[in-house]
Amino acid sequence: MLETGTQAPDFELPDQHGKTASLSDHRGEFVVVYFYPRADTPGCTTEACGFRDTYDEFGERSVSVFGISDDSVSDLESFAEEYELPFRLLSDEDGSVASAYDSYGEKNMFGNTFDGVFRNTYVIDPDGEIALTYEGVDVEDHAATILTDLDGLEADV
Repeated sequence: MLETGTQAPDFELPDQHGKTASLSDHRGEFVVVYFYPRADTPGCTTEACGFRDTYDEFGERSVSVFGISDDSVSDLESFAEEYELPFRLLSDEDGSVASAYDSYGEKNMFGNTFDGVFRNTYVIDPDGEIALTYEGVDVEDHAATILTDLDGLEADV
């Protein structure tokens, strides 16, 4: 995981509509960047729907949410449509952005070894620095936990 207080790596990635999203375009606001392994799988769907269900609360705090995986744009588009996800899902097919955030590497599942995305989340502050980190998150109440933690951060600002 990247350390809190360090500059968040900038990125430009296509979203589920093929439009480019850039972290630097969100300077001056808090941004949640969550990495997830695969669209439309049980854990990733639970996590995404948690952000969907609390999306208005993030909006009330002027916080942008980006979900990043190594899925293709077309897979992200289907995922977003099926679950009515109101935030941007970004396609990092080569894993370069996830790697820059220490969220990509060797994984083992069912006796197979492969490279993939780790389930990590970062909250980036208005100055572009890492404010909060969450490693190997529990998908069930993750979005709600971040909202609570954001309230603590914003009180300090």
